[in-house]
Amino acid sequence: MSKNEAISEAINIPAMPSLELISALEQTLYKESRFLDSESYDKWVEMLADDVHYYMPGIQTRYRRDKTDQVHDLTRMAYYNDGLADLKKRLARLETGTAWSEDPATRYTHLITNIEVELTDNPNEHKVYSNYLAYRNRNERDQDTLLGNREDIWRATSNGFQLVKRLIILKQNILLSKNLNVYL
Repeated sequence: MSKNEAISEAINIPAMPSLELISALEQTLYKESRFLDSESYDKWVEMLADDVHYYMPGIQTRYRRDKTDQVHDLTRMAYYNDGLADLKKRLARLETGTAWSEDPATRYTHLITNIEVELTDNPNEHKVYSNYLAYRNRNERDQDTLLGNREDIWRATSNGFQLVKRLIILKQNILLSKNLNVYL
């Protein structure tokens, strides 16, 4: 039994991830952001599991008394509801010359913060919460700032961590961007 496990058991709290695991997952998120900022999509795709689910639901403003689950209802409208094949298809489109919104190229900056790691029942999978701010600028004056939260599942593999599931909660209720060609 590790020291962390002994402490958690002694004071009756759930097992805590090790500092090494937390640091490794933080570095994974930062590397992912660097790949997205530099449009190294081939490297980003390598970080995705074959069974990845990349999901960003559309959220409506609701009164507090309305308890409708807008986040986990997969039948609702979503900006992204993609598996690996869908993501690869979106990225392949950038190579065709028909992606007018990416010529000239968009400039991106992803900021990731408030990273929190939780252990799961599967010792090779870890739940990772984070907040993001994605800034993008294209042409002379087009700019967007997207802000929100993410809930991920990352799987430890022999090649590092792979993203299995990402739930993206965009804080903007109405997306004012002319397009959504950004990965969060």
